[in-house]
Amino acid sequence: MTAELDAIDRRILAALVRDARQPVAEIARNVGLSKTPVAQRIRRLEDGGFITGYRAELSPARLGLTHVAFVEVRLSDTRESALRKFNIAVRAIPEIEECHMIAGGFDYLLKVRSHDIADYRRVMGERISALPYVNATSTYVAMETVFEAGNKTADMI
Repeated sequence: MTAELDAIDRRILAALVRDARQPVAEIARNVGLSKTPVAQRIRRLEDGGFITGYRAELSPARLGLTHVAFVEVRLSDTRESALRKFNIAVRAIPEIEECHMIAGGFDYLLKVRSHDIADYRRVMGERISALPYVNATSTYVAMETVFEAGNKTADMI
């Protein structure tokens, strides 16, 4: 997969991760190519699935979404059909920012963002607990966010 990427592709990807709104001309200047080859490389990276989209990063603090909890979820059934139903249903809950299937003592780890503990309690009671096949949950509340993924991805390219 990464063998398909040369050093310039990696620099283009890193530039886009840092600021996807910067003009192609600026990226071209920074990687030492003209606009046209950089635009072609970006299209190739999109077509090849290396770039899967562009999005705005919102400030959870400015939106009042400062409560972050991580939830271990244990299912009562882990057959493929049950996992599929859970995977579909969990996507419909807007407060769940991330969902990861885990190999270990529980089945899924959720990252849940809400306004406060009361709001989280409502989300847990009305939505997460009602997901298909949920048998048990354990919640861990984040006291502070040191960093989140978007800021570090460019360093890994």
